[in-house]
Amino acid sequence: MLEDLHIASIVVSTIRNAPVLMFAAMAGLFAERSGVVDIGLEGKILASAFVSAAVAYVTKNPYYGVLAAILVSSALAMIQAFVSITQKGNQLVAGIAINIAMSGLTFVVAQFFFQQGGRTPELGDARLPEVILPGAAALENVPFIGWFYGHVIGGHSILVYLAFLLLPIVHWVLYHSRFGLRLRACGENPHAADAAGVSVERTRYMAMLVAGVLCSFSGAYLAIVQSGFFLRDMSAGAGYLALTALVFGNWRPLQTVLGCLMFGFFSAVQIQIEGVDLPVVGRIPGSLIQMIPYVVTVVVLAGLMAKSVAPKAIGKPFVKSR
Repeated sequence: MLEDLHIASIVVSTIRNAPVLMFAAMAGLFAERSGVVDIGLEGKILASAFVSAAVAYVTKNPYYGVLAAILVSSALAMIQAFVSITQKGNQLVAGIAINIAMSGLTFVVAQFFFQQGGRTPELGDARLPEVILPGAAALENVPFIGWFYGHVIGGHSILVYLAFLLLPIVHWVLYHSRFGLRLRACGENPHAADAAGVSVERTRYMAMLVAGVLCSFSGAYLAIVQSGFFLRDMSAGAGYLALTALVFGNWRPLQTVLGCLMFGFFSAVQIQIEGVDLPVVGRIPGSLIQMIPYVVTVVVLAGLMAKSVAPKAIGKPFVKSR
C-alpha cells in the first residue's frame, strides 16, 4: 500500500508543514514590497500562537482563537508600522524588538494564567477539525486514488486550504489591482509614487495591516492545528525561514511559495529519518537531523542572496519631498 511508504508520509507532511511558512512569507511579501522590512514576523507568529491557543482553550472554540490571533497580530503590526513609517525609526530594530518582547511576554503570560511551565493546556476538541471530502471513505481502499483524494487533497484543516488559495489571490492583488500597483511603486520608488498622488504612508500602513492579518494565521495554525497547545518559542525560527523563502522567491508569490514547500519538504524528511538506520551512515543523531532546515537556509542564502533583487526602497523611511 502506498500509505505504508515513507514517500507518502513525506508528501502529506510537506503539505501540512508548509502553511506556517506560507502565511508568514505572504505577510512579509506585502510588507517588504511596500518598502518595510518585516523582521518582526517571528514575534507576531509567537503572539498569535499563544493568544489563539489560550482563547481556543478557554472558549472551547478554535474560531474564536483565530479571531483573537488576528486582532493581536494586527495590533503588533500597527505598532511596528507606527515606529517604522510614522516615526521613521530603524525598521530592523523595530522588528527585532517585537521578536524579543513576544518571546519573553508569551512565556510569562502563559505561566501566569496556566502555571504549566509557560505553555497552555492541551486543546483537545478545541483544535480546528480536518475537512473530510465527500466520498473519501468509499475511495479509501482504491490504490493511490484513495490516498491522494483522502490525504493529499483532503484531510486537512481549513487553514491549509486557505494557505494554498492565497497564492492566486496574492498574485492577482499584487500584479492586477490598483492597490498592488501602488504597493509596488512605494517599494520601488516612493518619491515617484508620491508625485503621482499616492499616499506612501497610507499604502505602507495598509500593507502592514495585511501582513499582520496573514501572519496571525501562521501562529494560529501552529498552535491550534499542528501542535494543539502553545509552547515557549514554538515557532522555532519560522519567521526567519519565511524571510529566507522571500529571498529564494525573489519577492514573488509563486517562487516564494515554492521556497516554503521546499522548507516544508526538508522538515518532513527530518521527521522521517529521525531514529532510522540509514544505509552506510547508520543512525544519524537527532540533533544533526534537526539542523537540516537551517543548513538548507544557509545554503539558500549563500547561493541566492547575490542573485535576488529586493525592492529598491526597502528599509528606507520615506521623507516627503518639499
